Amino acid sequence: MAHETATTNALANASSSYLRSAMHQPIRWHEWSEEAFATAQRENKPILLDIGAVWCHWCHVMDRESYDSPEVAALINENFIAVKVDRDERPDVDSRYQAAVQAISGQGGWPLTAFLTPDGRPFFGGTYFPPDDHWGRPGFKRVLQSIAGAYKEKNGEVMESAESVMGAIAHQETFAGRSGSINPKTIDNIMESALKMFDAQHGGFGSAPKFPHSAAIDLAIDYYARTRSEQLHTMITTTLEKMATGGVYDQLAGGFHRYSVDEKWIVPHFEKMSYDNSELLKNYVHAFQATGDPLFSAIANDIIRWVDEWLSDRKHGGFYGSQDADLSMDDDGDYFTWTLDEARAALTPEELQIAAAYYDIGEVGEMHHNPQKNVLFVAKGMDEIATQFGRSEDDVFALLASARRKMSAARLERPTPYVDKTVYVNWNALLISAYLDAARVLHNDEARRFALKSLDRILAEAWNPESARLGHVIVYSDPKAAKRAIPGMLDDYAFTAIACLDAYESTSDLTYFNFARAITDAMIRRFYDETAGGFFDMDTSADPTGLLGALTARRKPLQDSPTPAGNSAALIALMRVYGYTQYAAYRDKAEDTLEAFAGVVDHFGIFAATFGIGLRLYLTPEIQVVVIGEDTLANELYAAAIAPFALNKAVLHLREGQAVAQNLPPALAETIPNLPALKLGKSVAIICSGFACQPPIGDPAQLTSALKQAITAVK
Repeated sequence: MAHETATTNALANASSSYLRSAMHQPIRWHEWSEEAFATAQRENKPILLDIGAVWCHWCHVMDRESYDSPEVAALINENFIAVKVDRDERPDVDSRYQAAVQAISGQGGWPLTAFLTPDGRPFFGGTYFPPDDHWGRPGFKRVLQSIAGAYKEKNGEVMESAESVMGAIAHQETFAGRSGSINPKTIDNIMESALKMFDAQHGGFGSAPKFPHSAAIDLAIDYYARTRSEQLHTMITTTLEKMATGGVYDQLAGGFHRYSVDEKWIVPHFEKMSYDNSELLKNYVHAFQATGDPLFSAIANDIIRWVDEWLSDRKHGGFYGSQDADLSMDDDGDYFTWTLDEARAALTPEELQIAAAYYDIGEVGEMHHNPQKNVLFVAKGMDEIATQFGRSEDDVFALLASARRKMSAARLERPTPYVDKTVYVNWNALLISAYLDAARVLHNDEARRFALKSLDRILAEAWNPESARLGHVIVYSDPKAAKRAIPGMLDDYAFTAIACLDAYESTSDLTYFNFARAITDAMIRRFYDETAGGFFDMDTSADPTGLLGALTARRKPLQDSPTPAGNSAALIALMRVYGYTQYAAYRDKAEDTLEAFAGVVDHFGIFAATFGIGLRLYLTPEIQVVVIGEDTLANELYAAAIAPFALNKAVLHLREGQAVAQNLPPALAETIPNLPALKLGKSVAIICSGFACQPPIGDPAQLTSALKQAITAVK
């Protein structure tokens, strides 16, 4: 990534792959540390803060153009204390300075380039800067000279600006004074926002660039399952189909790239993130449940195939963080794209004819840096190609399958973009939940096994039951890197609690439920705002005097960007634990959290869709289906219980040999073991809702009907 020199800077001692990639740069980089801030204050120099990620293309570009340059390094070393941060390792630092730079420039993203006072308050910033004036952007060398001059000559104005920006961060991130009454119509408003933004021609929301809004899609699928709205059906299916057939989806290996630069989902930013694929996996599984469309189950299985192969530690359990987009700044997705000559070299003439028509491989492709490079996307249906070339559809299918195998093999011969093998707790929890979801619906026992193995690793290596603390990183990518004890943040706790609940529902092993409750209780103790409701993103029990720079600003995350917001995930965890315990304190804190954001949430539209999911669980009685038995009938009842999708539905399967009372949480243990029908020894399904259970059902068709009635009773 970075140009290597004979010497190293302090980042040689870092753990993060992104930081270690800059260890040979001529800049005297520091990690985010007390030492860096103390040096800045001792030397009275402003801080240059670079925040990026190992998967970030433009971070690599700025590294090569500017941070590898001795000329730029001399400017930085003379006038600044340089601090580099990995946004994946330290999302708490990133989120605050993103808010600052957005307040300053109106734009955020990576690389994030911020200039701070010696105590860490931001006063100027932007994203990518070219080394010299270009593309309407000021050159980085000129920016560095201007900022250094302003700090020395206009110090009073700089300090005043820094104070103003810190105020903007606090105002933007805590939503102080914006509480209100819970509005049941918030879910309707989010759906209305989604429908207004929906691109009926190409799918997705808004115009270019297009990101997947997975929480909005899940909320829409739930809404559709209750109402059978044709409008929502069109929005869901068009979006998922267009994404699956576009270049934003890796047509050979499976898995989604991070986003599309165009409105048609054709040209992506090629990095692949574990969290995008976890949430999209849920979308395709849930859409398959709601519509029965086999395309959606096929894509879900394909995502699992890619994650299994590229982002899984098969030996120890756990999911890796990401796969990079490219190999160098001159490369823009070259690994993933094809010239016509490259395709011709890999295929027979017959295979090339079909593959070129299907994937739109031509002399001129879509990539600006190399117009011969083609992004693979589905340009024509197989029936259309069969007609075009006078072949049967079976013929076309066989030739395309052969072409795909050969192109996949040829691609594997290319130098492969870097896979960051860091195992992050929050992203792992998301993928564990997605795998468990998919395993139930798609009957994928291997996905279930690996998800449970990965969760067991989190609970063994990241969760400390004595201190009730959760870490953020289990292991770093570079085996030479020392492990850092990065404290878990709100989403680490909330996502892991949800994953434990999903594991309980997958296994009916009460141990996982007990972990979920313990982690939820720790989340409340460490992050909950007892005064105003809602959750801070950082542990409030930490010593505030040790907080550096903008970390002193309190933050309550509400917006999904790009992962589900911490407060919304906390809501989901609280309501699901409440549904199994009937312990009012969980519901009360969920209610206080909903009220804390009620005055502002409607302004966020689809960016608050996970909040809408939490609100759905609060407003709608939980539906818990407990299947008891291990014969053919029990399996049929379990399949009938799993089949329909609803956000507020949970299914447990207690098999023979599992003591019923000992494997049920408090709310269900009070009722189910005492039902007379259980003493008959027959397989049954029991629907419980609102802490009351219906009479046992022994007929799958009757269970299907009862569930449909329960789900559609709430619109």
